[in-house]
Amino acid sequence: VKASNSLSFSLQAKMSRPVQARRLEGIDKNVWVEFVKLAATYSKVNLGQGFPDFPAPDFLTEALTRALSGGNHMLHQYTRAFGHPPLVKVLAQFFEKLLGRDLDPMTNVMVTVGAYQALFCCFQALVDEGDEVIIIEPFFDCYEPMVKMAGGTPVFVPLRPNPPKDGRLMSSADWQLDPAELASKFSERTKAIVLNSPNNPLGKVFSRGELGLIAELCVKHDVLCISDEVYEWLVYDGKQHIRIASLQGMWDRTVIIGSAGKTFSVTGWKVGWVVGPDRLLQHLRTVHQNSVYHCATIAQEAVSQGFQRELTLYGKPESYFVQLPKELQQKRDWLVQSLDAVGMKPIIPEGTYFLVADISQFKSDVPDVPNSDEPYDYRFIKWMVKNKGLAAIPLSAFYSEAHKNNYTNFIRFCFAKEEATLKAANDILQKWKQEKTS
Repeated sequence: VKASNSLSFSLQAKMSRPVQARRLEGIDKNVWVEFVKLAATYSKVNLGQGFPDFPAPDFLTEALTRALSGGNHMLHQYTRAFGHPPLVKVLAQFFEKLLGRDLDPMTNVMVTVGAYQALFCCFQALVDEGDEVIIIEPFFDCYEPMVKMAGGTPVFVPLRPNPPKDGRLMSSADWQLDPAELASKFSERTKAIVLNSPNNPLGKVFSRGELGLIAELCVKHDVLCISDEVYEWLVYDGKQHIRIASLQGMWDRTVIIGSAGKTFSVTGWKVGWVVGPDRLLQHLRTVHQNSVYHCATIAQEAVSQGFQRELTLYGKPESYFVQLPKELQQKRDWLVQSLDAVGMKPIIPEGTYFLVADISQFKSDVPDVPNSDEPYDYRFIKWMVKNKGLAAIPLSAFYSEAHKNNYTNFIRFCFAKEEATLKAANDILQKWKQEKTS
């Protein structure tokens, strides 16, 4: 009896000890887990998650097939840890053109497991306990937990909507930083600012003036810029994506993050990269070699060939980087019309896969949930998925806890979808419109 008592005591003692690392506290919830499951269960049309459901370009899948079945059996083995040599070389050539400066492929470029790992490397390598990191709201939701995991403190500054007076639909350009408010967030504790242009979820493409203001503050306060530019090729209406690293004083303090997933419509390949000065990238390499160490060789080989093609076609009409935004702009315009017709007010995005719509006019359609503190946009989407079969993502998920209640009248749709998917979404919206008017 004594032996079994002491055994049960030791088991109890073992089980009562906390197993979770403190750095994970408060960051375990994730909007994607809940809403992806909801969409899979109920939706007929999923415009929630940001990935295309149309095929990747033929030239890229052919490059992958050649890499798989070609004569170079070493493409099935490890390559250089910080990036497959053909890929870092062509990325360096490409960014030399875009930034107007010489780049060393071995020290100014690093390949990562998607842009997601690039972000993780940045925060782990550059942010210390107690450092403050400025995040512009709305923001891609992983920025906040990644800053916290690194021991940093996120400091939030919102883009504020200024609706046009003439009754036209709002544009993502109508959401702007308040210069005085932004300046007030910089202090001696500020280590970095995260910039995402074109911005997910709004589709905002920051103007030269806005980037100049951010650059001025970074230089003045000696602050780093983590520039998430995964949607760099997806800009519409003749807008131009300006790279903040090309502005005066910014190359030395900026890490540019890119993604083959968004660039070539292959999100499942998980090939990303960072471009920047060696003084910053050397620390990212340390995190990379002590975490994933290495990215898939075959995928890097195929992406390198995709970039080789785009380098020769740069600026020409047959370039994928010219064709894709034209196609996506058409898809955006279809969805804008469909949403506007049913009474949602779309905010016309200047870039990205995404479109945010105002759902204020639907409050009477969505039943209240007694004793629930769930925001209206969360409740609306759950109701819409279950009753209409259409899935989206709540905008308040892209805000900090302190500010999310100010932005619960908006939801985000992804329009990087096949014509058939968007037509099915339009059919749902047309039927909904008829139900509302009958």
